Amino acid sequence: MNEERKAADFRGESRIHVGFTVRDLDASLAFYETLLGAPPVKVRPGYAKFEPAEPSVNLSIHTSSRLANRKVVSTGTHYGVQVKSTEAVTQAQKRLHEAGYATKVEAEATCCYAVQDKVWARDPDGNDWEVFVVLDADAPVMRDASVKSGVSAVTGDDAKPAAAESPCCDDTCCSDLERTENVKVSVSTQDQCC
Repeated sequence: MNEERKAADFRGESRIHVGFTVRDLDASLAFYETLLGAPPVKVRPGYAKFEPAEPSVNLSIHTSSRLANRKVVSTGTHYGVQVKSTEAVTQAQKRLHEAGYATKVEAEATCCYAVQDKVWARDPDGNDWEVFVVLDADAPVMRDASVKSGVSAVTGDDAKPAAAESPCCDDTCCSDLERTENVKVSVSTQDQCC
């Protein structure tokens, strides 16, 4: 992970990131622009991102063909905290590990049209959370299958590379973190996506 690189600037040392799966990107763009009082900062095929100063949030929305026919979508694909350095990502991974939570670390991962260093963990209700720093804010692809990724309770050589077979924000994301009521689990090394 490269501590020197970052492409996003915002107040404070961190901010919340939320990603939603939506049926209709255009309708959702209109709603969130109205709700947040700010236009999106990035719109790509099937994807949009908002980064208003107030509230300070990184909100991404994306479509999924699997959800197109559902009457109710309203599912968050993941939640996150965006930080300003790789060191802050590493500190979060260390805190999670020391508390006994399984984590998944990704270095220089291309996800949501940006290059990021990140760590994933799952909360007690099964919600996937990431702590991440943006290294390059405008990658040409949604995801990169060559993500340097692994499931591990520690960073470094113990991380086993993971396959990136579905989009980084798909509902299979972090499926290798065991889904149990008690998220302080043994670490799985089964290959999965981010």
